[in-house]
Amino acid sequence: MTQIIKVNGTDIRVTGNMLRVARPDADGYASLKNPEEVIKGLRSSGASVDLFTFLELWPGASPKYPYAFETDNAAVIPVTTFDSWWKQIRPEARNRARQAEKKGIVLREVPFDDNLLKGIWEIYNETPFRQGRRFPHFGKDIETVHAEAATYLDSSFFIGAFVGDKLAGFVKLTMDESRTRANLMNILSLVEHRDKAPTNALISHCVRVCAERGITQLVYQRYAYGSKPTDGIQKFKQVNGFQRVDLPRYYVPLTTVGRVAYRLRLHQPLSEHLPQAMSDKLREVRNSWYARKFQTVKESA
Repeated sequence: MTQIIKVNGTDIRVTGNMLRVARPDADGYASLKNPEEVIKGLRSSGASVDLFTFLELWPGASPKYPYAFETDNAAVIPVTTFDSWWKQIRPEARNRARQAEKKGIVLREVPFDDNLLKGIWEIYNETPFRQGRRFPHFGKDIETVHAEAATYLDSSFFIGAFVGDKLAGFVKLTMDESRTRANLMNILSLVEHRDKAPTNALISHCVRVCAERGITQLVYQRYAYGSKPTDGIQKFKQVNGFQRVDLPRYYVPLTTVGRVAYRLRLHQPLSEHLPQAMSDKLREVRNSWYARKFQTVKESA
């Protein structure tokens, strides 16, 4: 169960059933300027919230808020010039970006209009499975895709990768309030054109655009996810020059349930409570099941 509530001018996303956890809707994309006021507002709002969490983006030498925190992280490219980044990344990434250009990938900034929306919708509905798991955007109608893609438009811009007139991939970059940090809110390409390396080309173009706009940090969500072993996405980040930056994530219990849950670490996903060998085995079983399911879907298409 998910709901969005407004607390002292801040949109707050509340999720969960047994344990209701709240966080800023822009968590990870923009700094929370007034955590004390939001916490006070949550306490007096009557909303059913057990635990409030928020990420401090780019703190100084030490966390500045007096709440319990755990170490979270982000995947970041420090941007100075395009040439500097190009020389630092691994040869594999440079080769893939060159390959995209040779195979006809054309990159350009595009407006958020019906043409882009239709292209995003087609990418979402190309396959029900990606990266060995069910793809959550598959099957969504174009109205739902519009509502999700149209968030934070005043601080976002889109880059498209095209093969002829067809959108083969896209990225949505959302800037923070200082407009010096840009977050890859979404980046995705057609599996059909994987051989043309459109996603590598998009990363390369993102760095170029960031350097031109004076954006000094390009962020691609997290670098690592708990105890999850290195996977294809993390390797992709590594070869393209993303670095791990540790950040404090604060937790503020608002109820007795929240205090007990935090003490018992029930706010963490189940995989973090299992032995590493068991977690790895469950991922293997899941990926195998989705691979068989995907094959069934392709054969029945």
